[in-house]
Amino acid sequence: MTIQTDQHNALPLTIALSSPLRALRSFPLIALVGLMIVADASAGPQATRKRLVTPEPQPSVARNRIVKPKPLTIKDHREAEQRLADLGYWTGPVDGRWDGASRHALVAFQKVEGLKRTGRLTRAQFEILLNANQPSPRETGAAHIEVDLTRQVLLIVDDAGTVTRVLPVSTGSGKEFFSEGWARDAITHPGRYKVSEKIPGWKKSPLGRLYYPVYFMWGTAIHGYTSVPVKPASHGCVRIPMFAAKEFFKTAPVGMPVIVHNGVTPAPLTSAPEQKP
Repeated sequence: MTIQTDQHNALPLTIALSSPLRALRSFPLIALVGLMIVADASAGPQATRKRLVTPEPQPSVARNRIVKPKPLTIKDHREAEQRLADLGYWTGPVDGRWDGASRHALVAFQKVEGLKRTGRLTRAQFEILLNANQPSPRETGAAHIEVDLTRQVLLIVDDAGTVTRVLPVSTGSGKEFFSEGWARDAITHPGRYKVSEKIPGWKKSPLGRLYYPVYFMWGTAIHGYTSVPVKPASHGCVRIPMFAAKEFFKTAPVGMPVIVHNGVTPAPLTSAPEQKP
């Protein structure tokens, strides 16, 4: 039997016959490419997952940790009390007990040193205290009393010009008040005075009770009071802590000079100030 071929159909037939062969020859290459694509696709998420879960460098724990100061011991408190006493601040017994007298002494120290007036002994305050110097008087010469209105402290100065005692005080608030039918300003006036009168025990006055008052100007006295805030709050008197009032009374004889200043040295005293009843 003779098979007739059509020249016009020869090429398509050849292509048709050769296409399966080409497809078979190309299969390994296609399969390899496919496997590479699949492998690449599967590798991508794995690589991404590795990058996501890789921990980032963290700062050192020790660098971020806040180191709390070491708490003060009874020994530290006793050392602080002794240091305050050595510097001239009026403390109670040096026994390691942080009582009212200790707090008043620390407040006086904080006032002199320009620290926050808390009366609370911290590790930082303790370190400052250990390295502090004794307060200096504004004047030397004869023994006298200095009342510093700016820092709100009282200093007792001996004949050698050494500060022997320092107390926190509260002086005139500067506010207007009414007493005995007339208005006055609560002012502790700067100037040079002398102790003019002393009354032991309690003294009743129109403005309240005064404990062991030491008068130095008219009706103005240095006296013990139950409240001695860290800022000016009196009617004009100089309040001192109750625990020190009686002893101060004994160490301030009549005629002893009293210098009240606000940072400016008062003019010399030419005559005794007029005393009002």
